[in-house]
Amino acid sequence: LCLESEVPHGANVEITRFFEREDGIVEIDATIYCEKSGHKGIIIGKGGHTLKGIATAARKDVEALLGTKVFLEIFVKVKEGWRDSDIAIANFGYDRKEL
Repeated sequence: LCLESEVPHGANVEITRFFEREDGIVEIDATIYCEKSGHKGIIIGKGGHTLKGIATAARKDVEALLGTKVFLEIFVKVKEGWRDSDIAIANFGYDRKEL
């Protein structure tokens, strides 16, 4: 919702850590993989502004879903051509027919 239309088609989000603390707060680390280095800059935005907006919106959605406070940390990495790699698609948990 926060990005130009072409970027989400070459992006994937992977949850790399999900931890529920004793106090009920959930800590989540997520990585956004994009296909092009130019897309990484778009996702992060000037001064990190776009990524902060993405993280804030995602955190609010997850808090509503889980009913608890969430600490969300998001990283952005380039994985060129991941949509063309059967191995990468399988590692992300997709079936080629889903794309």
